[in-house]
Amino acid sequence: MDSTAATILWKPTEKVTSQANITCFAKFFRETYDPNLGGHYKDLHAASINRPGDFWKAVWEFSGIVGESGNQSFVRGASILDGKWFPDARLNFTEALLKPLKLKDPAFANSIAIVARNEVGQRTVLTRQELHQQVCTVAMFLKSQGVGPGDRVVAVIPNNTEAVIGLLATVAIGAVWSSCSPEFGDDAICDRFGQIEPKVVFTSSECMYGGKSIQPLAKVMRTLHRLPSIHSIVIVGESCLVGSTVATSQAKLFAWSDIAKSQMGSFLFERFPFDHPLCILYSSGTTGVPKCIVHGAGGTLLQHSKEQSLHCDVKSGDMLFYYTTTGWMMWNWLLSGIASEATILLYDGSPFASGPETLWDIARAEGVTHFGASPRYFMTLEKDGYEPGGKAGLDRLRCVLSTGSPLLPESFDWIYRAISPKVLLASISGGTDILSCFVLGNPTLPVVRGQIQCKGLGMDVQVFDEHGAKVVGEPGELVCATPFPSMPIRFWNDPEGKKYRGAYFERFAGVWWHGDWAQEEANGGFVIFGRSDATLNPSGVRIGTSEIYQQVETFPEIAECLATVIRSDGDEQIVLFVKMKNGSMFTRELMSSIRQTIKERCSTRHVPSYMDEAPDLPRTISGKLSEIAVRSAINGSNLGNSGALANPECLEFFLNWKPKS
Repeated sequence: MDSTAATILWKPTEKVTSQANITCFAKFFRETYDPNLGGHYKDLHAASINRPGDFWKAVWEFSGIVGESGNQSFVRGASILDGKWFPDARLNFTEALLKPLKLKDPAFANSIAIVARNEVGQRTVLTRQELHQQVCTVAMFLKSQGVGPGDRVVAVIPNNTEAVIGLLATVAIGAVWSSCSPEFGDDAICDRFGQIEPKVVFTSSECMYGGKSIQPLAKVMRTLHRLPSIHSIVIVGESCLVGSTVATSQAKLFAWSDIAKSQMGSFLFERFPFDHPLCILYSSGTTGVPKCIVHGAGGTLLQHSKEQSLHCDVKSGDMLFYYTTTGWMMWNWLLSGIASEATILLYDGSPFASGPETLWDIARAEGVTHFGASPRYFMTLEKDGYEPGGKAGLDRLRCVLSTGSPLLPESFDWIYRAISPKVLLASISGGTDILSCFVLGNPTLPVVRGQIQCKGLGMDVQVFDEHGAKVVGEPGELVCATPFPSMPIRFWNDPEGKKYRGAYFERFAGVWWHGDWAQEEANGGFVIFGRSDATLNPSGVRIGTSEIYQQVETFPEIAECLATVIRSDGDEQIVLFVKMKNGSMFTRELMSSIRQTIKERCSTRHVPSYMDEAPDLPRTISGKLSEIAVRSAINGSNLGNSGALANPECLEFFLNWKPKS
């Protein structure tokens, strides 16, 4: 990306800037901690790095987080791994979201916490009072099943209100939550939950995706013998199994509807240390059994409060939506919107159940202010010729969010053309590893075509060259040079921290290495090219796959593509696989046009040596293209854990693929 040729697509108005939460926070920080703070975002970011204790304490205070922050906010350690955040703080993640003391105010108690929709037209609404009551009831049930602080509760469940209640009830008693979405296969479920030995599992009898029935309960029953620690199963929806002995003597089955009606007495929120475990998320698992990443309650709460309130400008009364499943980190991120007193909108099912308008009709009906989805979703809408802004009803929409893979410059153009020229387009990038973002949006800065706007506050993000030197204006490895509170507290079953240190801190001593190939621009913006372990390296020149994708995917006849390399005579040659749209043909003329476009818009080094049509492209269960799986297959390397793929059967094509002369 040449920052000298940067195109500004959006600028905040003076009204937007003056009323933004981040502007109010800067004023608060200046008055409370730093009277010499300058007026630019770079000044605030520098203060957040140079004065981490003051900054994160200010986030706690400004956000009104329920709990006791204690006397110290940060104790420096000998290394990035030894620092201690809020060592004497006490909080309860669920209490911080639900704010039970505010329920005495009828307006707050009766405001809407959750709206849940699904593809078959069902709509569920929970007020904050109703959410609090159901969370407390389920929390008491979990206690009755012998679940206590540190125990694990898991779920194979769709994105519905019961999933949210299950998580909040679990962490309310200090237990640890982990979830898989219903499309996960049996092996993928066992690879994850088998490592953490859960006591209770929540699941659903049935859900729908694209008109097809999915039965999560059946998966749980098939895998139960492989998860011997489970002794209780809670079933959402009708099931003939409840009350039967079909599950054998291992586990007792309970109906959600029965639990919700039960009267188990009052519930008091116990507060735990800042780094008490909150949830377990998982690495992709494409190279082996997924790593179990344990996240802490305090760090997650602080990061999400900062990101949503300051960087996304989420306010009380807003409607926050992200299209996600319970198996993706963005589901956890979405739930934290309750803490900002926004309404969160859940959707379960295909985003195209009734056509490209599916999610946008819901957004109009519910008055969504923040709409989030993956780059692949936006690209599909563009190729279908659908323009959400062509129909009235999106007047409240202020922010469009995108993450999961790099958002191509052409998609920036489409969003401002087809949705609205008035929205903040917040492309964000972080990961499951930190359950938050390194670089993201800012309502007081301009949006530059193809760039993520800025580094996150409190995140000392830099780009290093191969020698560990900081670079600007050229691609390199994304790192974070100083501690931040949402670093994982540990990996599961890694008592000495060897796997944890090896994953993030051995590439560059003393800094967090994230594994993204990125570029920081002179204006403070960022471009993410993709995972650095999937970076192409023909003739020693490193190329991000997104550079190729943004050219190839402009061709309307191509549904999607995947670039990788084949090794030959000690060098690498680029191979491009394309999946065609239905009815489109893969022809020599198309190949020639693609090569010419890549050559003109990128360079001759970007031009693939080989191109071929593939019937399908492998994706991880979280929906990301698995370039590594294809690279391994065509080079005869170990495929690793193909069970981590949503469609492992498609690898057969690549295992048998040979270059055509």
